[in-house]
Order: sequence, then structure tokens, then C-alpha cells
Amino acid sequence: MAFSAAAIAKHLHGEVVGDPQTLLHSFAPTDHARLGDLTFAENDEFFARAEQSAATAIIVNGHPTSRAGKVLICVPNARIAFAQALALFFPEPPLPAGIHPSAVVARTAQVDAGAYVGPNCVIGERVQIAGGVILHAGNYVGDDCRIGAACVMFPHATLYPRTTLGQRVRIHAGAVLGADGFGYVLDAGAHRKVPQVGNVIVGDDVEIGANATIDRGALGPTVIGKGTKIDNLVQIGHNVQIGEHCIVISQVGIAGSSKLGNYVILAGQAGLAGHLQIGNKVTVAAQAGVMHNIPDGQTWLGTPAQPDKQTKRQLIAVQHLPELLRRVRKLEKNLGLDHEAPT
Repeated sequence: MAFSAAAIAKHLHGEVVGDPQTLLHSFAPTDHARLGDLTFAENDEFFARAEQSAATAIIVNGHPTSRAGKVLICVPNARIAFAQALALFFPEPPLPAGIHPSAVVARTAQVDAGAYVGPNCVIGERVQIAGGVILHAGNYVGDDCRIGAACVMFPHATLYPRTTLGQRVRIHAGAVLGADGFGYVLDAGAHRKVPQVGNVIVGDDVEIGANATIDRGALGPTVIGKGTKIDNLVQIGHNVQIGEHCIVISQVGIAGSSKLGNYVILAGQAGLAGHLQIGNKVTVAAQAGVMHNIPDGQTWLGTPAQPDKQTKRQLIAVQHLPELLRRVRKLEKNLGLDHEAPT
């Protein structure tokens, strides 16, 4: 489907420089763009590349001048406009409301007439599903779950009983919400299971990646705040509370009962011990191992994780160790001291 530059600019709240009636047929990166394509450039280097490409139009920050005669769509933030333009050119295919004949829906479940329930889905007793929900093939929704408006569950995602989703939540393939928390107590030499009787509560506009797992609370809920985005292969333990608009990147593990503030960023493979307090706007670097509470606004890295400036000083010091050892050995030799070579 083609859009005029003027229509795209209106959608992006931007301004056209050049012919506003220019038709644009698709969106492409600069190195694959063809005549009739729209591309984007978020800095001067990318803008220079975009001008040399075959693209017809460029989304740009501010109001630069194109020496190559490209149509420009000028916006305050090209990265944000890029996301909005992609959604315009590549909308998700609509699915007709209704329940597939192969789905199994409990008699007491309430499924809004505007929802789509795909093949081989299983919906338990007393489940409530709002309008605009899309359940793709093979979803399992346990008893007493509640799914808010316009949520999407991709194939084979699972909600254990009493899981609650807000509105516009997206859960990708293979994700499991509400499985038992990892709770055991040593009893006469054996690990006795502590029953996990809580649930999972997910706020509005949360996205949960493929094969992520969020355990239900032992008592009370595990909570994911609104606007939080969780990557693939993340493990969130029982009774964890994650604040609003956090970013949790692939292979992060959060142990039980830790609490995260708002706008926290956990980079890939970071691990958090249990019962920690992580403040607002904290950043934890990749592969960091966090074992202590972190105040608001700090960046921590390393294992065990420490404030970034402290860790960086230690890393620099370690790099100087070989030279320091050589100097010490030379001093010992000059002083006639016995020296044992390190083993």
C-alpha cells in the first residue's frame, strides 16, 4: 500500500520538504532501499548514506537540506518516527472475531464477542477475556484468568490459573506466566515443596518475550508494572515486583521477592539475588551479579556488582598488575631479596 509523503508526515506529526504528493510504497534501510522507498536517518552520518541510497524519501531530525534532491520528512525525533512509520507500512494482519471450532472453552468462561480465539486454544473455568484480544494457536489460559482489552498471546504461550493481564499486553511464543515459584524447605534431609498459592499481575502495555518465565508468588502476587518490556529467555522469580516502564533484556534472572523501581534497565544476562531493593532509573550492566540494594539513579556493573566508577577503577588497576609485578620483581632482585615465582 502506498502513502503520500504528506500523509506520512501527518501521521508522524512532521513536515515535508519537497513534493508532498510523492508516493512511497515501502520502508527500507538505506543499504537495501529502492526507488519509491522511505528510509530514515537519525544523525549526520546516516543522513549522508541515505542521500546516496536509491530511497525516494528520508525521515530526518530537524530541517537539513538534501543535496541529492530527496524528499525529506522532518520530525523532532527520527528514531521515534521510524517506529511509527514501520507500523504504518507493516500493520499486523487483522484476524476475524470468533472462536475456532478446535478451541476448548469452559462453560463458565466469558469471551467477548470481539475477541479471536485460535485453533487448539484451551480456556479454563471463569476466565474473562475482553474485546480485541487475540489468542493465537495453542494458547492455554488457566482457570480464573483475566485478560484485558487488545491483548495478544502468540502461539503456545501459557497463563497458569489466576493470572491477570491489563490492556494491550503482548506475550510471545512459549512464554509461561504463573508457574510455581522455586520454593523449598529442607525437612529431614529432603527438600519439601512450599506451596505457591499466589498469582501474577501484569500491567497495561507490557510486552513479554518468547520463552520468558514469570513465576507466581508464594503468597500474594508477582507484579509487572505498566509499560515494562521483557525480552526473550528472562526468568522472574516468585513475588518479584517490577516497576513501570522497565527494560529487562535477554537471559536476565531475578530471584524471588526483589523489588525494582520505575525505568530500571537490566542488561543481558544480569542476575539479581533475592529480596533486593533496586531504585528508580537504575541501570545494571550485562552479566552483572547484583547482591546488594541499589539506590536511585545509579549504574552498577561487574560480579559482584558495584557502582560503575568504582568497578572501572578496579578494572584499570587489574590491567596494570603485570607491569606492577615486573617492577616488584626487579626491586626484589636489586635488593637481593629471595623471590618465589608465582604458581
